[in-house]
Formats: sequence, C-alpha cells, structure tokens
Amino acid sequence: MPAPRGLSNVDHSDGALVRRVLAGETDAFAGLVARHRDRCARFAVHMLGNREDAEDAMQEAFLRAFRALRRCEDPEQFGSWLFRILVNRCRTIAARRGRRQRTIVFDDEAVERASVAHPEDRDAWREEIAQALARIDPLQREAFLLRYVEDLGYEEMSRLTGTGISALKMRAKRACDRLRDLLAEVYHA
Repeated sequence: MPAPRGLSNVDHSDGALVRRVLAGETDAFAGLVARHRDRCARFAVHMLGNREDAEDAMQEAFLRAFRALRRCEDPEQFGSWLFRILVNRCRTIAARRGRRQRTIVFDDEAVERASVAHPEDRDAWREEIAQALARIDPLQREAFLLRYVEDLGYEEMSRLTGTGISALKMRAKRACDRLRDLLAEVYHA
C-alpha cells in the first residue's frame, strides 16, 4: 500500500513500515533507515571510534535487518531489534580490528592534545571525552554508551546485549570511574 500523498515513510510507525516491506514494498525500508540512522550512527561512532568503521557497522546492520526482517517478532519494536543487530556488528568489527592492531602506537600529537590543561571550548572538551572513551574497555564503553548516551534502562540493555543486569551496572560504573580518572588526568595536567 503506497504512502498517502504528502506523507513520507517517516510519518508511519515502525510496525507499519515493516509490514509494508514484508508485503513487497521494499522502498518503505528507506523510512526505517531514515528514522533510525542518526541514533545508530551516534552509537557506532562512539563505540568504534571512527566514522569509517561506524559506517561499515551501520551498513551491515541495516542490510542484515532487511534480509532477516521476517524474523523480527514484534514489528513495532523494530528499532530495538535493529539496535541489537548493530551492537553485535560493532562488537564484531571491534574484535576484528583488535586482532589486527595489537601494537601500541605512540602519537606525540595526540599526547600533546590530551595534555591541554583546561580545554575551554566545547569542541576540545568533546575531543577529550572521545579520546577517553576510546581508551576504556570495549564492554565498559558499550555499557556506558547504552546507558548514558542512548539513555536505555538496564532491562533493555540486557535484552540488547544478552548480558545480565548486574554485570551491566558494574560495567557502566567502572566505565564512569575510568572516564573520571582519564579526564581528571587531562584536566589537571
């Protein structure tokens, strides 16, 4: 069923768009992509640390979601289902990258940027936060991003990651502690 005139795919619920795609109107998937792209991009960039890997993770997640759309048990919860796929893709890409990059590279320029005594402008502070996030354990970073950036509850985080609530709480706490320490190093340097 085509969208009524004047209404884009973004004007329909996830469930309606999923049903349209499953009925053969594959162009309706563009509405799902448009609706969820920004949130997925934000998470993937923070999780993986660079736009190229994030874009790969997002493309793979959307492609896998499209191919497996019939297995989405609750079309109204497409966003959560897609996010679960994205979390797994980010984990896979990070693990693959970690196996390839076992050497430590000492970057004098990055060290110099990190040693700025008081980052006063927002861009510098955001860069410091991004660098600190990149330095924490990937599972802790994932828990931190899901909880404090994506503002998910621990139950939803548990469903997305397959990890117990108490483990997620501990990971998020450890991430906060580690970030506090890393940012204090920069701020008080």
